[in-house]
Amino acid sequence: MFDLSGKVALITGSTRGIGYKAAQALARQGATVLLNGRQRSSVESAVQALRDQGLRASPLAFDIENVDNMHAAVEAAMQQHGGIDILFANAAIQHRAPLLSYPQQAFERIVFANLTSQWMLGQQVASNMVTQGFGRIIFTGSVTGVLGRPEVTAYTAAKSALHGLVRQWASELSPQGVTVNAIAPGYLQTQLTEALSEDEAFTHWLERRVPTPGGWGKAEDIASTVVYLAARESRFVTGQVIAVDGGLSTTMT
Repeated sequence: MFDLSGKVALITGSTRGIGYKAAQALARQGATVLLNGRQRSSVESAVQALRDQGLRASPLAFDIENVDNMHAAVEAAMQQHGGIDILFANAAIQHRAPLLSYPQQAFERIVFANLTSQWMLGQQVASNMVTQGFGRIIFTGSVTGVLGRPEVTAYTAAKSALHGLVRQWASELSPQGVTVNAIAPGYLQTQLTEALSEDEAFTHWLERRVPTPGGWGKAEDIASTVVYLAARESRFVTGQVIAVDGGLSTTMT
């Protein structure tokens, strides 16, 4: 089950954390993975790490905020590999500030990077998926699209809209063999959350708030869900936002 041999997967934001673990998991199931990030050196380093494990990986450096560059890079990759079968749109940016002092420029940038550019990338790869009658589009959503949190107004707006996009896209693309879903991660222990995970008071709160033992999740928890959503076996799952959060968004404990 979950054999991805012969499939080509593009994973944005995949030089570390969730993206890297997802790329690794997809490659272990037989996919050729295209790793992405802003810095070519970081992308090539991550690619080499996968190749050292005997996995098929290629670099695809671009910035999701530079749409022209993104389109050119993805088009070249589709020409080289004969299309992209799986998209895990994971790259994102964040800006934190109180609502009443949140700058408009920052709001517009966050919404563009986390929503508009995701829409444009997905639209680009979906065309080939529809032609071949198979495709898997997976977005990284957020529990902030379900539950409010202070000082992330633009990110919350973008992710909430992305969740809506998933449902709308599924209504158009699923009849043509392309499923569209999102994963909403909970609190994960990654390089980006290292300082937070070392905060004993926060970890204590999380352990009480999340019913799954330990409170913290791991990037591998997201990666396994990506593999399922990428495989043929998930053909009847579409238009869904799947919270992988240990129960954070479903309990009042």
